[in-house]
Amino acid sequence: MRYLAFLVIILIAGVALADTKLKKTQITKEVSLLLPRDFTPMPDDGIARKYPAANKPVAVYTSPNGQVDFSMTQKRSQFGAQDLHMLREIYKANLLERFTKVDFIRDEVTNINGRDYIVFEFVSVMADERKATNLAPVQKYSIMQYTIQGNQLMVFSMHLPFVMKNDWQDPAREIMGSIKIK
Repeated sequence: MRYLAFLVIILIAGVALADTKLKKTQITKEVSLLLPRDFTPMPDDGIARKYPAANKPVAVYTSPNGQVDFSMTQKRSQFGAQDLHMLREIYKANLLERFTKVDFIRDEVTNINGRDYIVFEFVSVMADERKATNLAPVQKYSIMQYTIQGNQLMVFSMHLPFVMKNDWQDPAREIMGSIKIK
């Protein structure tokens, strides 16, 4: 009986990982990457609810269960690609300020497909620090990449619940490593 249960668990895990087959997706005229076949664009009202910010993402793609998101944001910047090492410190400080706790897996400026990116791969914890509530902390696994194209800062993000990290870390790295900008 244990053997049968073990085989069922392996089969379910295999089916879940099989769903991460990637296909080329054109985000904008200039930006493409590989995303899981079953990811779909999030509608504007969903983006507004899940990403309420003055600078709305250019695009958000999400998994069928809505737990794994890839997003691209773009905004004007007076900095150039040569400033990425300095900007890395600023964006790192921003992440440390935004979350209760951040454990960095990667924190570097690296070349991906001929372009330099700031890369942060991390596990974050957001605790509810209001006195009147008792909500459990939210743990997420994320990869964020920043680059400068012309006068635009481009931010690529992938976020998912921490409990999914072991299944998604390799596909997430492959997805983020596939970003191409013309």
